This record gives sequence, C-alpha cells and structure tokens, in this order.
Amino acid sequence: MALPHAQPLDIIDLRPLGAGLPGAVTTSLLKTPSLQLMRLVLPAGQGLPEHSVPGSITVLCLEGEAVVTTPSRRCALGAGRLVVLEGGEPHSVQAVTDASLLVTVLLHTSSTLNENKP
Repeated sequence: MALPHAQPLDIIDLRPLGAGLPGAVTTSLLKTPSLQLMRLVLPAGQGLPEHSVPGSITVLCLEGEAVVTTPSRRCALGAGRLVVLEGGEPHSVQAVTDASLLVTVLLHTSSTLNENKP
C-alpha cells in the first residue's frame, strides 16, 4: 500500500519534532512528476552511504546536526542551514545528533523535459 502524499496547495507541517524526534521515521511528503519532498530522520551516528540522484537536490536541516559530504567538500548543517547539490553529485549524509532534514529532489530537469518535445 502506497503512503499518501500531500497534493499541491496542501499545507505540510515541517515544525521541529522536538521530543518526538527519536521515535520519528523518514517520510515522503510530496511527489509530483517533477519534484519530491522527503523528511529524512536520522538518529545520531546514522546516515546514508554515498549515492547520487539525477536531479538537483537541496538538504535543509530542520533540527539537530548533520553533515553532507561530497568528494570535494564537507558541509556541516545545523537547524536552518541549507545546502544545494547539482544532479549526479555523489554525496553521503551523516547525523551528528538526532536530526530531521527536508530533502527536495528535482526529478526532471528542463533539459530532460525539452528532450521529450517534438
């Protein structure tokens, strides 16, 4: 059974989870043909191994502390800090403390859309 996603113009609550953070899980918030929003929840010391996605992404730290690492840079994120990665950029994410992150993924770039036009 697929999880329900928000629809355009639905209000999505991104307030800090606070005391609920340790029991929270990662959720996909919105998915359209061109965009996906996920709330990534990572316990301290946990993370995502190096990977890449075709589209550009943003990672916004909502609470806690996390590190986004690429082959050329290490970006320390605390609450309210955001990093942008180009599509295809290898990266990993590691939580320093329990952390909640808003990840935005551009699923289709304009060049991909233009390739499908006659």
